[in-house]
Amino acid sequence: MDFPGLLRLGLQHLRLKPAEFWALTPIELMLMLGLAAGSQPMARARLDALVRAYPDHAPFQEATDG
Repeated sequence: MDFPGLLRLGLQHLRLKPAEFWALTPIELMLMLGLAAGSQPMARARLDALVRAYPDHAPFQEATDG
């Protein structure tokens, strides 16, 4: 991990005091810098797949006289 580079970003870019920087966990610092690999927003194709897999209601079935 590039601590000198992260320290420079924390102090100069985020304007943290040294004690504030060193009190952060690595993930907190990454989040503050926008570097954390969070989950991506759901794309339309994924939403459509979920709607097909888990419909709000059963598919319409036409009644037949047997």
